[in-house]
Amino acid sequence: MLGAGYLGRFHAQKYASESTSQLVGVVDLRPEARDALARELSITAYADYRDLLGRVDAVSIVTTTPAHFAIARDFLQAGAHVLVEKPITETVAQARELIDMATRCQRVLQVGHLERFNPAIVAAGSRLEGARFIECQRLAPFKERGTDVNVILDLMIHDIDIVQSIVGQPLESVDAVGTPVFSGAVDIANVRLRFVGGCVANVTASRVSLKTERKLRVFRDDAYLSIDLQQRILTTIAKRAVPVAGELPVTIEEQSFEQGDALRAEIRSFLDCIVAGRAPVVSGEDGLRALETAIRITDLLAPKGLAPTGLGPTGG
Repeated sequence: MLGAGYLGRFHAQKYASESTSQLVGVVDLRPEARDALARELSITAYADYRDLLGRVDAVSIVTTTPAHFAIARDFLQAGAHVLVEKPITETVAQARELIDMATRCQRVLQVGHLERFNPAIVAAGSRLEGARFIECQRLAPFKERGTDVNVILDLMIHDIDIVQSIVGQPLESVDAVGTPVFSGAVDIANVRLRFVGGCVANVTASRVSLKTERKLRVFRDDAYLSIDLQQRILTTIAKRAVPVAGELPVTIEEQSFEQGDALRAEIRSFLDCIVAGRAPVVSGEDGLRALETAIRITDLLAPKGLAPTGLGPTGG
C-alpha cells in the first residue's frame, strides 16, 4: 500500500478486509501518517517503497501524482501488479511507458477511475450505447484537498473517462471555458467534447458550489437515461415499441441502488483480474485516454492564464 493519506487509508482498509489478499505494509514519507495506519491495521510501516520491491505481488499507488510513474515503473519491473490512482501519471509519455511495461511484464495495470464501479453506471450497461448527446455535472463545495491541481484533473477527469468509455470514438474537437475562484488554478469549468461519429458531450465541473451533485444524462435516438451518481438512481425513458392509445409513447423505469462500496468493488475487480489473468475494467489505455483529454483541456485554458499544466496530488 503506497500512500497513507485520506484515500490511501480507505484502500488499505479494503485490502485488509479481503479474504483473497494479505496486506503486507504501508509506505508513506510522513511518519505520523504511516505509523497511525500501521497501528490501525496491525501492519508494518515503511518510509521507502523500495523496501517492498520483489516482496509483494500487487500494490495500490495512492500518492501524489508526480510520484505515480517512478513507483509504478519500479513495481512493474519487480513483477508486481499495479493499481494506480487517477490521473495515471503526470505526462502522456509516462503513461505510455507504463502501459508498454505492463504488457511486456504481463502484469495487470489498472487505473483508479472509481466512478466506473458506481452501481448505477454498472446497471446502465449497454443501454448507454448509441449516445447522441451526453451531459455531465459534477459539483462540489470548496475544499483545500486537491486544489493544487485544476478542477479538470481533480474532478472532471472522472466524467471524461465515463464519457469516452460510453462513446468509444476519437475526439474531433474540444471547446473549454474556466476560471479560478478560490485557488490559483481553474475551480469551475465547462467543456464541450465533439466525437467522430457526431456524439457531443457537455461536461461541467465545479469545486466552488454550495451543494454536491454528480449527474449524467445520456440521450439516444430512442431513449433518454438520467443517472444520479451520488444517489445511485438510474431513470430510463424509452420509446415504446408499440404505442398504446391514450398513453405517452414512452416507458419510464426508475431503479435505485443500495449505497454499496465502489472502492471495494474496484479493488476486488483488480484482485480478480490478477487471479484470472484478464484485462481490468479500467485499463492503462483508459487512463491514458482520459489524461490526454484532460491535458488537452488544460492546455486550451492555459493561454488565458487560467490553468497550470503541472499536476499535483491525486484526487479521489
